[in-house]
Amino acid sequence: MRLVTRLASVVVLDTLVLLVLAAVLPGFTADDFGAALTLALLLALANALLWPLLIRIALPFTVATLGLGALVLNALVLLAIAQIDYGVHVRDFGTALVVTLLLTAISSAASAVLALGSGDLWYREVVRRQLKRTKLAVESDVPGVLFLEIDGLAHEVLQRALRDGNAPTLARWVRDGSHELRRWETDWSSQTGACQAGILHGDNDDMPAFRWWEKDRGKAIVTNHPRDAAELERRRSNGRGLLHADGASRANILSGDAPHSMLTMSTVLDRRRQGRLGQDYFAYFASPYGVALTFLRCIGEICVEKAYAIQQRRRDVLPRVDRSGSYPLVRAFGTVIQLDLQVAAVTADVLAGRPVVYTTFLAYDEVAHHSGVERPDTLAVLRRVDRAIARIAAAVEHGPRPYELVVLADHGQSQGATFLQRYGESLEQLVRRVVGNGNGNGAANGGKVRAATAASDEGRGQLVAGLAELGTRPGVTGRAAKAIAERRDEQAQLTEGQEAPDVAVMASGNLGLISFPREAGRVTLEQIEQRRPGLIDALRAHEGIGFLLVRSERDGAVALGANGRHLLDSGRVEGEDPLAPFGPRAADHVRRTDRFPHCPDIVVNSTYWEDVDEVAAFEELVGSHGGLGGAQAQPFVLHPAGLPWPARDGDEVVGSGTVHRIFCGWLAQLGQDGYDPFDGSSSVSPGESVSTRTDGA
Repeated sequence: MRLVTRLASVVVLDTLVLLVLAAVLPGFTADDFGAALTLALLLALANALLWPLLIRIALPFTVATLGLGALVLNALVLLAIAQIDYGVHVRDFGTALVVTLLLTAISSAASAVLALGSGDLWYREVVRRQLKRTKLAVESDVPGVLFLEIDGLAHEVLQRALRDGNAPTLARWVRDGSHELRRWETDWSSQTGACQAGILHGDNDDMPAFRWWEKDRGKAIVTNHPRDAAELERRRSNGRGLLHADGASRANILSGDAPHSMLTMSTVLDRRRQGRLGQDYFAYFASPYGVALTFLRCIGEICVEKAYAIQQRRRDVLPRVDRSGSYPLVRAFGTVIQLDLQVAAVTADVLAGRPVVYTTFLAYDEVAHHSGVERPDTLAVLRRVDRAIARIAAAVEHGPRPYELVVLADHGQSQGATFLQRYGESLEQLVRRVVGNGNGNGAANGGKVRAATAASDEGRGQLVAGLAELGTRPGVTGRAAKAIAERRDEQAQLTEGQEAPDVAVMASGNLGLISFPREAGRVTLEQIEQRRPGLIDALRAHEGIGFLLVRSERDGAVALGANGRHLLDSGRVEGEDPLAPFGPRAADHVRRTDRFPHCPDIVVNSTYWEDVDEVAAFEELVGSHGGLGGAQAQPFVLHPAGLPWPARDGDEVVGSGTVHRIFCGWLAQLGQDGYDPFDGSSSVSPGESVSTRTDGA
């Protein structure tokens, strides 16, 4: 009875909207209420009976046209229905398209106010029927697990969001006692590539940053470029990642060995993936007006971004960065399109009974980079992610197996004015000024200096991932998408070329990497001081640089600061300890990175100003992550109370590899085959890998 009432309410609402549109739109008329009601009923029947058939047939075309095909189908359905003589007239295709968009916008807004949930209703029914028809749904009493990652959300930021009403769904879970909030600590490289490698594959060794120079390959590796992501997964995968047992990877960097993946960097170029074009996108296009609604919301999001950017300038909010260019489009993709795709895909995974799913919600991280960690529009996006999680949770009761929901972050973010804003020159410009560029001061020992910043292109990376995924398929659209993706990769690979630069300077948040690509092996402190005099002194004395890691021929790994140095191999500190402001485990983190085969010749971490809780990013971002300092290294796991967290009083979980073992232990505890339980006994002594717990048992 409740279902019938909701359907009737939706039809009446659509009827009223159609009457309003008939009164104001040229080319669209409805003779009376009965005519509008008839159109609303026919549209409802078409959506329930005809749309599932259409979308199954036209799915490759719909995906190949980046969703525009769905809008065309919507308009054609309306135009066809209008040909029946019952008092409604639609002049042409253009009018039908406008009516479709406006009907979607007004009806969706009214449905949200009235809590009708019509879109989810259509969606669940169509997807469920499709899964049953294709025999994809797997019945089981063994609970599945949904790992829902909120990229870049720090533990302390979530705590305030729970308190202040900016994550109401998660707050309700905590207050009801169904879930518990835990904090964990990342390794030195507090960015998605390294953190997800640890979480999904249990191994993030030799990943010093978002991007770094590999001398043995003669090029840079960039974590969110599809070919590089595939190479990183090849190095780490043993075939038994977190998602190997019929799991699904949705919008991640690495796949965790998942058989099912969508918008996952490491798999988007894999032509061996089975299934026809767009199969993983079926759930998104199952809603008849989903694409139209997404299109309208994208326009709204661009307007919102423009308004908040203007507001920051008018109020002189600091720190802030330029938010013009293509960023509003990237923001719309990350906060609307990708979010909608993820909710649809994960809900379909639930209805299919997938045993384990991992997805990364990029929206908060993308906006926090440009707006600020807890600025009004950033928190508004966090509330949107919270609602997305609520929608996924609501689908669990319709699945063929029970599910546990785990919400987590891979890292946090730290805020502050950028290095360039504070000092009037970038890290690259500082290095160029000291070592020279073939002329002027330092020319004799300088040579070509080339920079490549990460520039937080995670949002752009996900957009290109979609194009790359499409580009693996034959046809004109596939070739065009592939060309766009490859052009972007070529433009981004600033450090690659026929001739390696003398000095490569890269940025990953407040982590800077300086390499000398033409010099084989790790260049030592003594060699740098001899060949590029003044560089080390200029870096360690700079107010915006907290410390730098180098390797000495005499002392081994050394962290250098303005007024002291920390000899990492022996643990001896001379003068002021440059690592002291960065926490009790900073030396372990830095020591571990020093042992990486691809550790840069010089690794630079910006200053951390504890009084104002700020860092100085080496790229133009308000909120940043990648190094040490502040909340960027303090993410969270919000887990069901029945799943044990291994840390006892005074202990902390350190390293994403540890989180991987905890998650595998949960899957084993729940009865899923192929996972080894985490026994909680791992610990490391000083100097060992901080991929495991470091506080002892």
